[in-house]
Amino acid sequence: MRQAGVLDVGCHSALLTVARRRAGGVLEPVLSRKVRLGLHQALDRKGRLREPGVRSVQRAVAEAVAADPRLRVAEVFAFATSVIRDAPNCDEVIARVARATGVRLRVLPGEEEARLAYVAARQWVGSGAGPLLVLDIGGGTVEIASGTSDQPRTVCSLPLGARRVTREQFPGGTTPSKRRLGEVQRHLRRSLSAVPGLPQAEPGGNVLACSKTFTQLARLAAARTGTPRTPQRLTLPELRASIPLLADAGTARRGKLPGISPHRAEQSLAGALVAEALMEACGADSVTICPWSTREGLLLERLGTAPTG
Repeated sequence: MRQAGVLDVGCHSALLTVARRRAGGVLEPVLSRKVRLGLHQALDRKGRLREPGVRSVQRAVAEAVAADPRLRVAEVFAFATSVIRDAPNCDEVIARVARATGVRLRVLPGEEEARLAYVAARQWVGSGAGPLLVLDIGGGTVEIASGTSDQPRTVCSLPLGARRVTREQFPGGTTPSKRRLGEVQRHLRRSLSAVPGLPQAEPGGNVLACSKTFTQLARLAAARTGTPRTPQRLTLPELRASIPLLADAGTARRGKLPGISPHRAEQSLAGALVAEALMEACGADSVTICPWSTREGLLLERLGTAPTG
């Protein structure tokens, strides 16, 4: 049975996923190997990846691809997300990783990440689900895509990721005052309102959220309301109610809140503010949490289970 592998090197981890296809476009996992990274702590003031960060990427990539000795490096599509893509020394990082591991990381434009997230979300929700809006909050960028068929009609990528907003608006993970919090909320709303043709939720359509940011915010909201199961949805009122809780907690305390992982604690407040502004700007009162995103979109297309045009 045919299989494909994708190595996703992001800010917090290098994740190798190998899957094969089953009837109906279902992805069947064969292998998953995650190696933790903390690249947000290895960036200098200009966003360059410093020497410890480069070495950690080399180590993580080597460990990930060594998870299965039978796996050929040539079978793996390896890509780096915005933390490396946007670094001024991106080419140097990629070249050094390739020399050390034999794996050459590729960088996907934000718009391509948005397209692939849409492809994955459409396959996950089903082709008969009608109009679809896909929201994905990454560390450096936000990806948005919409459409009514297997491929999106509109895609866009904006420099409003949770890590980027944290660095620009809450340096050092500081606990903001109510005034500062309001200033950042207004800044995000203005930034999104200035985007021409921003995709909108359509009546009778589906809005899917495809990122760890949304997943963790949904878990936090579920814990606050006493929901006993894994949350499938996040509403705008639930999200707004969680923001003061995140704002009042320092980074260490945020990492102990239900649903918020310690390595994402510092950027969790910014992620919530971006999610709020994004849902408002796109006219989404609620989102459905989708476990598939860019990585799964790549797997689906490499396995030939999703249309490519």
